[in-house]
Amino acid sequence: MRRCILQNLFRLFPFELKGDAVLTPATGDTRISCVINFYGRLDLLQGILFSLADQDYPRDRFEVLLVEDRGGTVAGRKLSESFASCLPVRYLPLDRHFGKMGYARNYGLVQSQGKIILFLDDDTVLLQRDFLTQIDALFAEHRDIDVLVPHGQASYTLVAGHYDFHDPYFMTSRCTAYRREVLQDLGGFMESFVGQEDVEFVTRFTIANKKALQTATLRYAHPPLLVPNTRKSRAVGFSFYNLRNRYSWPVWLLLLCNCARHAPLILFPSRRCREQGRFGIGFLWGIVDGIKGRQGQVYG
Repeated sequence: MRRCILQNLFRLFPFELKGDAVLTPATGDTRISCVINFYGRLDLLQGILFSLADQDYPRDRFEVLLVEDRGGTVAGRKLSESFASCLPVRYLPLDRHFGKMGYARNYGLVQSQGKIILFLDDDTVLLQRDFLTQIDALFAEHRDIDVLVPHGQASYTLVAGHYDFHDPYFMTSRCTAYRREVLQDLGGFMESFVGQEDVEFVTRFTIANKKALQTATLRYAHPPLLVPNTRKSRAVGFSFYNLRNRYSWPVWLLLLCNCARHAPLILFPSRRCREQGRFGIGFLWGIVDGIKGRQGQVYG
């Protein structure tokens, strides 16, 4: 239903589907590029790096790109160097636009060399030693598929009071594999986005009628959504508000309504409702910031 509505609205009110990344075709023998964005949280980052170091995939067939925000840190560089003996790792300190995940994702993307791009969060953990092997095999088997969406489950290592309300197959940058060509066609991410740049990308992906394969044979763990305050969701709302000059108005308004739809859940007592409702409230607040031109208050 969502695909049908978006595509019909786009036919009536078209706009440019390109993001901000200029991506060239892959060259060389690298098959998979694992792009990880981080800042601090080195204890969590070690988890995904150990997951990758444990893979049974040939080391000369993949690379790991570590993109550290805010120009990088000495500790981040040292951690990258400590894994160089067991991983084909490249450390990339972000050069500018600090705090904007859309730009940070694109920064790693344009420096990647692989034919398959696997975006990972620093707190993601792969649950299989043959995770990369399976990605390669599935893309080879399903040549009409643009994206592989693994099954995600909530990890509880840092969460008091276990709960799980992940969408297990959401096409998120915490763990999703893309053919390079689809990222090239759609221009990657919108660089002004502070967060949920993957939600915006999925909108253009859906409109362009690209194909995703959800697979239960690939599994990963990631902490469930926590919204301790509205700061991040407020910045996300501001980011989506600024799409008004890039999207057609009907699609833009539909996207704002979809992202803010959980705000009334703040009135319900369950933890899941409170978390989602708090995000929706912050998102609406960010839209108000955009209307009033309060960018400094959002990013400050």
